[in-house]
Amino acid sequence: MEISTEAKLEPFLQWLQVNKVELRGCKIKYSDESKGFGIFSSNEFSDGVLLVVPLDLAITPMRVLQDPLIGPECRAMFEEGEVDDRFLMILFLTVERLRKNSSWKPYLDMLPTTFGNPLWFTDDELLELKGTTLYRATELQKQNLLTLYDDKVKDLVKKLLVLDGDSESEVSFEDFLWANSIFWTRALNIPLPHSYVFPQNQEDLNKCDSINNSAELSNDHNSRGELINGLNDIKNEDQRVNSQVNGATSTLTSTQGETLWVEGLVPGIDFCNHDLKAAATWEVDGTGLITGVPFSMYLLSVERSSFQSEKEISISYGNKGNEELLYLYGFVIDNNPDDYLMIHYPAEAIHSIPLSDSKAVLLEEQKAQLRCLLPKSLLEHGFFAAGHPKDGSNDNKWEVDRISSFSWSGQRRMPSYLNKLVFPENFLTALRTIAMHEDEISKVSSLLEELVGSGGERQPSDAEVRAAVWEACGDSGALQLLVDLLQAKLTDLEESSGTEDYDSELLLKSCITESQGQHASCENNSSEETNGWTQHKMSRKTWSSIVYRRGQKELARLFLKEAEHALQLALTEGN
Repeated sequence: MEISTEAKLEPFLQWLQVNKVELRGCKIKYSDESKGFGIFSSNEFSDGVLLVVPLDLAITPMRVLQDPLIGPECRAMFEEGEVDDRFLMILFLTVERLRKNSSWKPYLDMLPTTFGNPLWFTDDELLELKGTTLYRATELQKQNLLTLYDDKVKDLVKKLLVLDGDSESEVSFEDFLWANSIFWTRALNIPLPHSYVFPQNQEDLNKCDSINNSAELSNDHNSRGELINGLNDIKNEDQRVNSQVNGATSTLTSTQGETLWVEGLVPGIDFCNHDLKAAATWEVDGTGLITGVPFSMYLLSVERSSFQSEKEISISYGNKGNEELLYLYGFVIDNNPDDYLMIHYPAEAIHSIPLSDSKAVLLEEQKAQLRCLLPKSLLEHGFFAAGHPKDGSNDNKWEVDRISSFSWSGQRRMPSYLNKLVFPENFLTALRTIAMHEDEISKVSSLLEELVGSGGERQPSDAEVRAAVWEACGDSGALQLLVDLLQAKLTDLEESSGTEDYDSELLLKSCITESQGQHASCENNSSEETNGWTQHKMSRKTWSSIVYRRGQKELARLFLKEAEHALQLALTEGN
């Protein structure tokens, strides 16, 4: 392993130097079997700036569209909306991997060839995820990728290779899958100065006309987890909008005072591994005042004192649960403080419930959500929280809606449990509406008529409709439906892979085999009885799956307990 890593590393370091990358207080070296290469502190003096990479080296949609081989073939497809900016970068990686004389070879040789995310699981390993959100999401995503490969990628890559003078190389689905995984595990959302994306001289402005859409497509810098096909249908679209910045606290300033967020790969920076306690952040220097290199990205130490020599320098990928970490990056964190449970009411089931048309209208008027993420941290504010909430309060922001001074407000008694209810009001609003009876729908109509008049002089606001719905039916119907959903979630998990205790026992006795012939966590490289029990060898992928699904079972159990207690109180209080 040492020979092969050294053979890759030296050409890469030379490539970085040629491309004006500066390693000022760090070095890149092999970390371990699970992490691959990483960035480590060096003995060299540093003012806190550890690594500087010119933005011209980044693989972005703009670079791909300007590429002399790929750009002409893809520009029309991109402008007509046939492909998006992510497709461009994944296509670029696929082609460059296959090109015999690629100028990117030193960089590409350093990248991993296999991954820990579920797209790379064997059939047996994937079965460990059965019953979880990721099981179905992985099946859907792999099928989507296969379809995309067959419909667009395969022939396009062959055509590009022929144009490059290579009629012998063959492209495979694994090449495309590799490029897809490289993008999703390493891409950053880069805050670029407007003047960099859209230079002011006329020649460069003409070049940038074709890439305008690219910058706009990536301008929202939403979390990647909500944009992936496999999870997009089942994740709350409001989750962690700012987490994708991956630890960046950019202080860049643009001469035009505007920042554009563009996804891309930044060679060098992308070798930083993740840690909950980041040792560094990355920022963009638009003017060169900080690094001396205008339009560069740099790695900045967050520690006031100098690093211990040879210490790995990590960044944070954001506050992500194990579901997102495993799906995107191929690893999990045991006892992850940012873990969450996703609950949803199937949209297709709306059509089969009584009074579905009326309820669908009410759902739309209230802007209700049929799915929600339940972060573990919510439990700190619930009925069974250990100690007091960290922030000292847990005010429900929707309480105002319930006690607003409508003519009919106050007929339903305010619940005593309101400030202990951990479930998002947007989701409870949806469940409340779905569980309504015919007489309650009629009552909502009457209450709203008092507000806006029988002639419909104005449309009621979503807050007014929510207040009327709660006044008409209270919480018990919604909480019963929530209990049913959580119970079904827990049952599905347990029937598929056993109980939470079963998973805990498996992890206690686990012996992780990093790769064939290596048993990193096994004592004496054996599976014999140790401390009274037999160790079970398992791959890191299997171990990660068990850690993830155990966390899901734990959260389902704890949130079910919260929902059952809230339901009991609601029934007791007549809500």
